[in-house]
Amino acid sequence: QLQFERNIISFITYFVQKKKQFQITEQGDPIIFLSWFLNSLHKALNGSKKVSSSIINKSFMGKMKVYTRKIENDVAGDEEIEDTTFLYLTCDLPPTPLFKNELMENIIPQVNLYTLLSKFNGVQEKEYKTYKDNFLKRFQISSLPPYLILYIRRFTKNTFFIEKNPTIVNFPVTSIDFGEAFGIGNVHYDLVANIVHDGQHKGGTWRMHMFHKANKTWYELQDLHVKEILPQMLTLTEPYIQIYERQ
Repeated sequence: QLQFERNIISFITYFVQKKKQFQITEQGDPIIFLSWFLNSLHKALNGSKKVSSSIINKSFMGKMKVYTRKIENDVAGDEEIEDTTFLYLTCDLPPTPLFKNELMENIIPQVNLYTLLSKFNGVQEKEYKTYKDNFLKRFQISSLPPYLILYIRRFTKNTFFIEKNPTIVNFPVTSIDFGEAFGIGNVHYDLVANIVHDGQHKGGTWRMHMFHKANKTWYELQDLHVKEILPQMLTLTEPYIQIYERQ
């Protein structure tokens, strides 16, 4: 186990120094690093598109069906079905109110995690636009991995700047039935890691919460600072990436 951890650290150090994509002197978007890390490690282990080809795919890869209808002249065409895989699920927050009165200025919008997950229940349909075409898509989870990663998209880029959505996500920490949310039976998970963002996009900071299974304690990590944290405090944060372990 110790040798494996040393190999992982050496691998990360080598690629970070070689590619110069990530610097220790400045913070970056963790979803960009996570995507790069999982795919790079998968390739370094001679992994392929098969689920069983590497420990990365075995641990994090799930399967889903994507149903797509192209819109032409305001009419949706025939539905096409695609079987695909995923290493994490992208959850969309509801848009924040454009106009606020005096009372709403002090109220932070909230949403339930199950509301975000309804995107993947095979029923909810959403319009997606490209520079020349419009599509209606719906997603149906068909298989869940041992470790499920949720990416909660908080930042949107418009013409002038990047805007952050501060909506609070209400979520349970243990015994979350993702199977019920996706309509695939009873599949329960426990939260084991939680990455959050504080402040505005420019000048904001990142923190991480991690569950230590040996002593059943949650810890908060920020740079080199580590401290214990109560699990109840996790629900008061603005989660950006969450990792769940299947029971």
